[in-house]
Amino acid sequence: MAQKQDKPYVSRPILSATEAKQQTPVRFVFGKANYQLLALSVLIVAIGFVIMSGTTDIYSNTKIVVAPLVVLAGFGLGFYAIMKKTAPEA
Repeated sequence: MAQKQDKPYVSRPILSATEAKQQTPVRFVFGKANYQLLALSVLIVAIGFVIMSGTTDIYSNTKIVVAPLVVLAGFGLGFYAIMKKTAPEA
């Protein structure tokens, strides 16, 4: 059964772009430093996978030890970039 509404729906007035911009400033979830660290971590992970790739000498120390450590370091840096608190704006 449909219920009666006491007050009819009233739409809000449409704001121009400049009025909307003045009312609600855009605020990103992370700061600039967080995004830079995140991009750096993606680059480090990609470098680790490039080091790990290839078909010749698959049992080399570079592919077994160094490359996985580089990938893990990239993931660790990405985790740090996400968890790092941004500085409050003045």
